[in-house]
Amino acid sequence: MSMPLNMSADGSDPAALARYHMIEQQIRPWSVLDAGVLGLLASVHREDFVPAVYRGMAFMDLEIPLPGGDAEDALGRCMLAPRVEARMLQDLQIRPSDRVLEIGTGSGHMAALLARSAAQVITLEIVPALADMARENLRRTAIHNAEVRQADGARDTIAGGPFDVIVLSGSVAELPAELLAQLGDGGRLGAIVGSEPMMRFRVARRTHGRVETSSPWDTCAPRLLHFPEPSGFAF
Repeated sequence: MSMPLNMSADGSDPAALARYHMIEQQIRPWSVLDAGVLGLLASVHREDFVPAVYRGMAFMDLEIPLPGGDAEDALGRCMLAPRVEARMLQDLQIRPSDRVLEIGTGSGHMAALLARSAAQVITLEIVPALADMARENLRRTAIHNAEVRQADGARDTIAGGPFDVIVLSGSVAELPAELLAQLGDGGRLGAIVGSEPMMRFRVARRTHGRVETSSPWDTCAPRLLHFPEPSGFAF
């Protein structure tokens, strides 16, 4: 296996070594083999987007808690596990010309990965403090083509569409029709759909006015706020 470009051969950079093992031991075994995606994970440093109190967990195969606003907003706020973000990127096949919409900015890590792959990213975050955190993280890491908007992706009007790619960085009960309508021809929407204990990542593709979906893999993720739930749902 080749070493990442930002890691010395003797492993003297502990973060680079941890990043290398994250990619080789967590992400590759989850069928993430796209060289472009793996290169992104090596060059966009996850630890730069992790709250300081959790910095030691940056390379672990788990979700990392994020600060929220009030009690409702704090529910389930997290960075998704690295292998989940990586598999989402691979399956959505981001192109350099794509205009991307993300729902659920969090700390800005997924927005940074998307921005390094696409022409433009608009990312929506419902929690003001998280929107501010993401803006600062993206500024500090020299990501200039991602715009963070403090907005509710489930309820607010989203200007700037149609989009080539829409990413939901959290789970919903079903694919949101309002967001599917924002896809341009050839566009892809990726979302983790369903209810615990089992959800599936679903990819919807719009082609000549028709939407076709696939469900390539299972996972679970915390809910995005305010998207519709089936009757009888309870946390």
